[in-house]
Amino acid sequence: MKTNTKKYLAPTDGSFDLKKFSTTYDGHLDKETGKEELLKVKESLHDLQEVLYAANSHSILILFQAMDAAGKDSAIEHVMSGINPQGCQVYSFKTPTSEEYEHDFLWRHYKALPERGRIGIHNRSHYENVLVCKVHPEYIMSENIPNYNDVEKIDQKFWNNRYENIKNFEKQLIDNGTIVIKIFLHVSKDEQKKRFLDRIDDSAKNWKFSAGDLKERALWSKYMDAYQDAIQKTSTANSPWYVIPADEKWYARLAISQILVETMEDLKLKYPVLPDEEIAQLELLKQQLLAE
Repeated sequence: MKTNTKKYLAPTDGSFDLKKFSTTYDGHLDKETGKEELLKVKESLHDLQEVLYAANSHSILILFQAMDAAGKDSAIEHVMSGINPQGCQVYSFKTPTSEEYEHDFLWRHYKALPERGRIGIHNRSHYENVLVCKVHPEYIMSENIPNYNDVEKIDQKFWNNRYENIKNFEKQLIDNGTIVIKIFLHVSKDEQKKRFLDRIDDSAKNWKFSAGDLKERALWSKYMDAYQDAIQKTSTANSPWYVIPADEKWYARLAISQILVETMEDLKLKYPVLPDEEIAQLELLKQQLLAE
């Protein structure tokens, strides 16, 4: 039973409205069937990755953005379990280092891009600069940007310019063979509360929770506004956003894996075909081996 992942695509005409996207799965697939389907999708993913690596013409960049406890880590774990680790790399972006602050906000993300033939996964991404930083504009002060040495100067013009920088960055990647898949795991505030309580009650998960998580939760509406603006301004025809319902983790994992498979299938990549002279040489080498 294949999921219609296209319904999770954010409009690219500027009409995106986050309120129109549900945080819950509204289909007829049950959890056990969904898990079985995920195993099949992983097999397809493994085969497609082999062709991606062999063709060496494209790379895949998957961006994960979400509120805390939305399931980014577990989603990445399940997607990666269907991929050969040699052809995949994962980066988790934290607060920029002093060195990173000495460069433009995209610098550290350029450094983490996947090579041709590989799949790159960014756990949080360059979008943190228009999400967390928009909720906390004081963070921009650490970037030492000329003419923006005062929080009061961080206005809508500043953010619009940053959206344009991001779109240009992604266009450059796409023009050079990197396919960008942008995933927003859309979790409800109630579900986040349940998962926070679970982290507190389960000693094995205590390390995942901190007082800072509650401080950010108190800013929920501001974060939703930031996501609304970021997705609306940066969902383009060549680099759209997928807004995935994340209240049911099992379904989010399946949907993400299917999106990756569909994207790779659309590339219609094939294994390289050797020139006739090299094929003839292989036959000679084969005969040498058989004659041993």
